[in-house]
Order: sequence, then C-alpha cells, then structure tokens
Amino acid sequence: MKFNRIKIILVEYSKTSKWLAKELGKSESTVSRWCTNEIQPSVETLAHIADLLGIDIKELLNSTKQD
Repeated sequence: MKFNRIKIILVEYSKTSKWLAKELGKSESTVSRWCTNEIQPSVETLAHIADLLGIDIKELLNSTKQD
C-alpha cells in the first residue's frame, strides 16, 4: 500500500528527488525511500515539501477513503 504521492507530485512539478533532497538537507537515498514508500517522512517534512512546491499537504497523501 502506498501512503504518499511524493514521486508523482515531483514528476507533475518537473522536480527531481535530488532537488528535493537538496532543498530539505536530506540524503538522496532517504528521499528515494520516501518516493518508493519504503519509509515515510514525518508530518513536519511533508508540510515542508508542500510549502516548497506551493501545494496543499493533502496532495502529497493518498486517500484512504473507500467509495
């Protein structure tokens, strides 16, 4: 199950995981693990990512709502 949409959002905004790692002061391997949903960033980090991209934090998360 995927919990975040970081990889998709980065593509939509023509940004790379390398760019995100540099902006956040994180290692590229950490950001890569977020993008593959191997690990999850903190809520604070998600908020920082949303701020960097000028989007609502909800866009970074998959909906768990069932239709």
